[in-house]
Amino acid sequence: MIQSLKIRVAIFLTVALGTLYFLLPTFVSNIPAPWDKYLPKDKIHLGLDLQGGSHLVLEIDTAKALETMLERMSAELKETLMDNKVRFRNLEKTADTAIVLELTEAADKSVLENVLRDHYPDLEIASTSPRQDSQLVTLKFNERRAHELKKLTMEHSLETIRNRVDQFGITEPEIVPQGEDRILIQLPGIKDPERAKNLIGKTALLEFKLVDDENSLEEALRGNIPDGDIIAYGLRADRTTGERGSTPYLLKNKALLTGASLETAKVQISDRFGEPSVSLKFNSQGAADFERITGENVRKRLAIVLDGVVHSAPVIQERIAGGHAQITGNFTLDEARDLAIVLRAGALPAPVNILEERTVGPSLGSDSIRQGIMATIIGSVFVILFMILYYRLSGAVADLALILNIFLVLGILAAFRATLTLPGIAGLLLTVGVAVDANILIFERIREELRTGKTIRLAVETGYSRAFLTIIDTHVTGIVAAAFLIMFGTGPIKGFAVTTIIGLLASLFTAIFVTRIIFDYVIWNFNIKKLSI
Repeated sequence: MIQSLKIRVAIFLTVALGTLYFLLPTFVSNIPAPWDKYLPKDKIHLGLDLQGGSHLVLEIDTAKALETMLERMSAELKETLMDNKVRFRNLEKTADTAIVLELTEAADKSVLENVLRDHYPDLEIASTSPRQDSQLVTLKFNERRAHELKKLTMEHSLETIRNRVDQFGITEPEIVPQGEDRILIQLPGIKDPERAKNLIGKTALLEFKLVDDENSLEEALRGNIPDGDIIAYGLRADRTTGERGSTPYLLKNKALLTGASLETAKVQISDRFGEPSVSLKFNSQGAADFERITGENVRKRLAIVLDGVVHSAPVIQERIAGGHAQITGNFTLDEARDLAIVLRAGALPAPVNILEERTVGPSLGSDSIRQGIMATIIGSVFVILFMILYYRLSGAVADLALILNIFLVLGILAAFRATLTLPGIAGLLLTVGVAVDANILIFERIREELRTGKTIRLAVETGYSRAFLTIIDTHVTGIVAAAFLIMFGTGPIKGFAVTTIIGLLASLFTAIFVTRIIFDYVIWNFNIKKLSI
């Protein structure tokens, strides 16, 4: 028995010291050297509702992503059909995500089917309408592939947003999908919510397009846009007055190079004006393409277009080797840094709409912490007083286990870098009641055994053994219920459920294991005649 007691004490001390090890950074702000080298750096992470921050629900426009893919395919399909000598006219993408073309020869339909099978397996012929001297053919994504592309768009968007948030430097963000086209983002502790929102929601589609100087910009602005051209606008700022305006450009619609070829992007300060810009470096393939593009278009203007806005359109003076380019545009330093972040993280495959936005101020979070701690303290004090008044010294033993239970829950949260939220504090308060409930079952059992005339040692042993199954049953039931909350609940509900599960497991340890150690130690070493219970 003595050997068993020593082993149990050793286990208890190991758990207690482990809890202290992980909790020390939370409660001690300045740990003296050299101890700070051996202790963890992370404190208990507080959720959005406790330390303030931003809550966003984004909708990914997956339909727009399909439309963009189809537009790119229509341009490629036009060239492929010409290479295969298919005679057609009026190939264009319609508003209902379809490609419509007229085949001038009926025999070319079989050639079109072969082209789709070999080069465009995602497309299928949706309908064919005979005309007087042609066939009107409508192409669409097949249904299975469209569903897969939407799913891939969602996954790509989720990964891109995670990369942007990580590079922005936000600790412990929560970024999770909701349904088929929504993403929940919680950014605790963020100081500039508007900047973060702009960073996350920017599509960041970078394109390099030639400026069409051969056709008249004035005619295009009147509505006579040449085939294969688009009108885009660039922002300009007067260096003396600071006023911003817009400049129209007539651009070739085809992008010669995109941000997909980027290797990295970083902020650079101009030597001449001291203004920040973004320096680009392409990967090996992108560098080769950029060198070829600049070599083929010397003395022409190459526009750098980001999300449809022309940032600059310099004249290509010579072939540019090395794969380097630069984006200028009267940026502030923060704007340049954010642009570099989104370019490094990659473009979003689809536009993003913000459906829900909430900002929790740090003062409100401080109030939540103070009220949550106050509620936990008041609840614990009432429970502690009740246990001492009703069960006397045995109640004090249960109170010690209760205090250990609270610290054990916090230690586990710190060890696993879990996030404590306001519902989590509610779960912690709930486990206070559950923890003493287990001891109440044990104490009432011990009282019954003492009334039958059993010795103190035998009454304690019988009380613990007979209450054990009931305690296990109630705790397992609570854990299963909390597990379902984690599986099907949202953020706040999950926070409550996680803390509840940890509290229930800690309660099993403290109520059954720790209090039994104290009773056995007192009974074996002090030879007591009457148990204060």
